[in-house]
Amino acid sequence: MGANNVTDFNTMTYDWNSASDAPVVPPGSPQVDDETLRDGAQSPSIRTPSTAEKIALLHKMVDLSIASVDIGLPAAGPRVREDVIALACEIAHHHLPIAPNCAARTIAGDIEPIVDASERAGIPIEASLFIGSSPVRQFVEGWSLDRMLRFTESAVTFARNHGLEVMFVTEDTTRARPDALQRLYATAIECGASRVCVTDTVGHATPHGSAAVVRFVRSIIEKSGCDVRIDWHGHCDRGLALANAIAAVEAGADRVHGTALGVGERCGNTPMEQILANFRLLGWIDSDLSSLPAYCDLAARAFEVSIPFNLPIVGSDAFCTSTGVHAAAVMKAEHKGDKRLADTVYSGVPAGWFGRRQRIEIGPMSGASNVEHWLDEHGVARTDELISAIVREAKKADRLLTEPDIRALIGLHSGTAHHG
Repeated sequence: MGANNVTDFNTMTYDWNSASDAPVVPPGSPQVDDETLRDGAQSPSIRTPSTAEKIALLHKMVDLSIASVDIGLPAAGPRVREDVIALACEIAHHHLPIAPNCAARTIAGDIEPIVDASERAGIPIEASLFIGSSPVRQFVEGWSLDRMLRFTESAVTFARNHGLEVMFVTEDTTRARPDALQRLYATAIECGASRVCVTDTVGHATPHGSAAVVRFVRSIIEKSGCDVRIDWHGHCDRGLALANAIAAVEAGADRVHGTALGVGERCGNTPMEQILANFRLLGWIDSDLSSLPAYCDLAARAFEVSIPFNLPIVGSDAFCTSTGVHAAAVMKAEHKGDKRLADTVYSGVPAGWFGRRQRIEIGPMSGASNVEHWLDEHGVARTDELISAIVREAKKADRLLTEPDIRALIGLHSGTAHHG
């Protein structure tokens, strides 16, 4: 087999994900909207990033070809408003290929700062106008549907009259009644909204429910006869955010929202790194994702959050094994001279796509293959006696051997002090 023989590799696997009854995805690549700087910043356990850190994250988003970014809710206070202007100006000054949007309630006082930021930066900013849509929100707020419709009509009209494109957002869509959604979305579309956003605000939805509500909203748009896009915004309270985002796209959503590392209120938002990785694995996008770990590392530092060791794509263990059987399979794949085969024989996600590699460590579950791989990788001559000695020590340990541990064993075996 030749190096990187993709054709041969593809014939080795049967992909049940694309079986004959799999959903047909609408034509065109789904877009992604990054909510890290707004919804992500609402997590109660993070540090609010500085303006400079927000700008650095903005550039990382551009590196990943992320289509749009929520740069904040400027009516939240002076600091957020200043950051919104700074981010908008950064996009304008550097001609960054990313479209900004800002969140606002359906009141003129929230929309005016977006108009101001747009005028100062000299670029369009989409207004994401949100209002609660579920019966529980209506009851708590004391709103009638007629009052909500008046808010919607007034706010969308105000934004459009001031030159803003509008994404109309119904909060808690996944617990709202169809008749209420029908009237709210129809009103927003009649007043000029070019996008509507279906939100799973409290992480209530299942993939089946996500697809159902997106299809329902798609039917409302079709009846209107207008060219209106659908966004999906999900949360992870039931651990279903990523599955819901995929289901939403399969049902007709044009753009999905996410945050770096899934930061956000309560259990967080749909993790951006997982959205991008899965969209590429599904063949929906072909973006270069090699800078994804750097994006997540920067977000972790800016928000002062840790990256769990077992987090998909960017966790320290995402592409690591210490199990003997797994290590042996990876080594056999490497010996066939096929890098892609070695990257996928015990991994459903190719590490190389993200600038990472498969890592083999030595621990209690390891065998000779782990040690052989480690010695080869570190340029240490193999002997059967050395391999056996390291395996014996690994079997006695209660965790992985560190590099100093292994170097010490090599030194003992060679009869010389080895400090590495």
